[in-house]
Amino acid sequence: MGKQKQVLVCGAGGFIGSHLVKRLKNEGCWIRGVDLKYPEFSKTEADEFVVGDLRNPAVCKNLIDRAFDEVYQLAADMGGAGYLFMGEHDSDVLHNSAMINLNMVDTCYKGGVKKIFYSSSACIYPEYNQMDPSNPKCSEESAYPAAPDSEYGWEKLFSERMYLSYYRNHGLTVRIARFHNIFGPEGTWKGGKEKAPAALCRKVAEAIDGGEIEIWGDGEQTRSFLYIDECLEGTRRLIDSDFIGPVNIGSEEMITINNLAKMIIDIAGKNLTIKHIKGPLGVRGRNSDNRLIKEKLGWKPTMQLRTGMEVTYKWIKKQCEEYQAKAKKEG
Repeated sequence: MGKQKQVLVCGAGGFIGSHLVKRLKNEGCWIRGVDLKYPEFSKTEADEFVVGDLRNPAVCKNLIDRAFDEVYQLAADMGGAGYLFMGEHDSDVLHNSAMINLNMVDTCYKGGVKKIFYSSSACIYPEYNQMDPSNPKCSEESAYPAAPDSEYGWEKLFSERMYLSYYRNHGLTVRIARFHNIFGPEGTWKGGKEKAPAALCRKVAEAIDGGEIEIWGDGEQTRSFLYIDECLEGTRRLIDSDFIGPVNIGSEEMITINNLAKMIIDIAGKNLTIKHIKGPLGVRGRNSDNRLIKEKLGWKPTMQLRTGMEVTYKWIKKQCEEYQAKAKKEG
């Protein structure tokens, strides 16, 4: 029997991180998780969980007390369009995430970590290639000349280059993926940091049959959304491969926000109308280009969007009901 794999998951209290911990535990790994907070919706399955701030170099140094087989760096200051595109959090997003990555990459290199995965984002892609909602260009090589539409995207692109420079200059084994709109149960669904699938599920769940829900903009902006299990499968395949990346991990099933809302309304079995209002939009169109991941890993996501949305809506509907019941009891 081989030695148990030693893994560190940074951002283990977040949506993707907490799901990743569960997956790695099922694979038999020993896991240390770290985050500013514990997972919100379920108990962590990490063997050790450190509540710590990765912006502090001393915290990072204490975490890397062994030559971990794998480190997953998912920690970031992030949220949906309502958080990232309003401009009010730009300095926090840039400073916090950059400090985390500057600390972690250097500490992992000096601590002899064998392999580190960095979760970048589709937000690094140039705005000029995503103006046409019907034909966005998000192939990996199209990242340059760089022109992300948010400071979040700029920080992610900078950090990609930093991890790659540590690979070139110091031989640190890195793997980089650009995640495209990951969704599923146990993700943020209220409070301002939620993304479109969760926000729409909440609005539909809370709406009275025959009523309406609000959508930012004209709703013709396009996106693709990837279910959490597919994200984890792609991530594990990448870290086990010889390919460094960056590579897209996302769905090619592009949909307008209007049609996403209609899909959720149909899943809910409700009769609702859509009202368009002003709000932050991000790029006009975005879709994953999966040619490179198919070529390098012999795999690409295949789950239909509706399948994942059915599971996610059911979970968010339950959260809404419990939240309302608690508010009623307390009020």
